[in-house]
Amino acid sequence: MSFRRALALAACGLAGGSVLFSAVGVGKQPAHGAGGDAETRSAGAAPAAPGLLLLPPAAASSSCPAAPGWVERPAGGGGYWDSNWDRREPLALINRKKKNEETGEEELASRLDHCKAKATRHIFLIRHSQYNLDGRIDKDRILTQLGREQAELTGRRLASFGLKFDTIIHSSMTRATETTDIISKHLPGVKKISTDLLREGAPIEPVPPVSHWKPEAVQYYEDGARIEAAFRNYIHRADAKQEEDSYEIFVCHANVIRYIVCRALQFPPEGWLRMSLNNGSITHLVIRPSGRVALRTLGDTGFMPPDKITRT
Repeated sequence: MSFRRALALAACGLAGGSVLFSAVGVGKQPAHGAGGDAETRSAGAAPAAPGLLLLPPAAASSSCPAAPGWVERPAGGGGYWDSNWDRREPLALINRKKKNEETGEEELASRLDHCKAKATRHIFLIRHSQYNLDGRIDKDRILTQLGREQAELTGRRLASFGLKFDTIIHSSMTRATETTDIISKHLPGVKKISTDLLREGAPIEPVPPVSHWKPEAVQYYEDGARIEAAFRNYIHRADAKQEEDSYEIFVCHANVIRYIVCRALQFPPEGWLRMSLNNGSITHLVIRPSGRVALRTLGDTGFMPPDKITRT
């Protein structure tokens, strides 16, 4: 059977000028679909079965721009999980050179145990509801009537989980603040905290680039560092002193959430724009005591009637 799509598995930025291996299934390509992205077309005759192409390092570097300095990358490419991604691995928290000469390894084990996380953190990332796109400044970009209805639905959905939420941390932008105020009515007693770190922005230049959205380079420079700071500040395993699992809500923006998801799962952060999030959607990240991260849901709006779903 002919291959209908081209499958490319590529590893970018391998150390030491490594070759880029691309396994490509080449076959008859479909025409451009109505309302969809254009498919990549192959030049020349198509072989009946997949082939293995070796691309020179130059081809790899040209398609994978260098990441900003604040994005840390392990040497060696894919198939890697950094267990100390949040810098809270017990071994990273103690001074291994300082040990009691009498007890030796026993004391080291005790100190490691003292630094180990015990609880799981559940992070609920909520995208703000639909807002007035005609507003020229932030205070004019208030929620629409539909947006207010979406926030009500999101609040009810969160309340239906029956969880003991600890805090609602929200972006200081008007649309996120208004969304938070409506959601919080369904979660009485949960503390609200406003922060500028979670404000919308341009986290990192997306790959592949898009033609309809091209911020100035200085915006990536300014917003990217701030959004990365938000990730480091809020997304990490539980503190060793935390005894019980926690459930935290963050109300912010699509760009911020998508970037956080990529960073938390250790996916290339430049891929954040390949995902879409509906207004009022719920994204659920779980961070285990070991530092393992799981994505339970991404942009869930299944609790909303179809006529209430928007993505603006």
